[in-house]
Amino acid sequence: MNTIQAEGIYKKFANHLALDNLSLSVPEGSIYGLLGPNGAGKTTFIRIINQIIAPDKGQILINGKKLSQKHISIIGYLPEERGLYKKMKVGEQAIYLSRLKGMSRNEALRRLKKWFEKFQIESWWDKKVEELSKGMQQKIQFIITVLHSPKLLIFDEPFSGFDPINANLLKNEILKLREEGATIIFSTHIMSSVEEICDHIALINNSEKIIEGHIDNIRKEYSSDIFEVHFDGFFNKLETSLTSDYKIIELKETPAGGILKIELLNKNIQTNTLINRMLELGNVSKFDKHYLSMNEIFIKAVEETNINQEIK
Repeated sequence: MNTIQAEGIYKKFANHLALDNLSLSVPEGSIYGLLGPNGAGKTTFIRIINQIIAPDKGQILINGKKLSQKHISIIGYLPEERGLYKKMKVGEQAIYLSRLKGMSRNEALRRLKKWFEKFQIESWWDKKVEELSKGMQQKIQFIITVLHSPKLLIFDEPFSGFDPINANLLKNEILKLREEGATIIFSTHIMSSVEEICDHIALINNSEKIIEGHIDNIRKEYSSDIFEVHFDGFFNKLETSLTSDYKIIELKETPAGGILKIELLNKNIQTNTLINRMLELGNVSKFDKHYLSMNEIFIKAVEETNINQEIK
């Protein structure tokens, strides 16, 4: 079952087309990476889910039902641009924002105490927001976002401004929320984070979806006939020993031999033939197919889409 089903979402602002017939599915209980260059349409889509703006065409279904005001209570939204009141005390503000989500004061206090202890920030309760660093403020806003146990969480660049230790802390909390049954939309430019925590992704470019699916399937789809070979003792033989069926992409010498990235150009040749050719030259300690990283896939897909649009 899909927590979110977007069908033909179209949104235009004056002379700017933000989303063009966007359809995508966010599986229940997944961490769904919403990716794309700046201005691609990600924030517009997130604002539509939060009913900050409405689409010109199309609809969004939440758990099979058309998006409506009643869904606000099951959504937690952490925007990229933080929105805390700088002159208010942390505890006072946390209670106020929790009450807006329908929680009683006593329940809000009970849950806030638990989260403040977990993050070891009890001493911040009576501080004004303006006294806290950007990272500290983000911790507070994260807590407020998840406090009412929403079934759908939307994090827009949640690691922005965090040092590696606190980014890892937040990442682990996001994974725990998924384990507890939440569905999470995760928008970021940090591709390493996508590879670490996302199950599914959608890549939007110039208002259109260009990739969607399970992250493993997408990496397989973008795999190439490039292999990484770790070898011993035949570094100087490579250039003269390989035929036109192969192309050296990268060659790095090591004390014992080297690390080679090689592309198989002849589609009719089996990988075993390449391995045997390497073994004729010396010892092979590792032979792996090279899969593109999410960062490489992101760049490749966006560049290909831009070229195709220019041709049109």
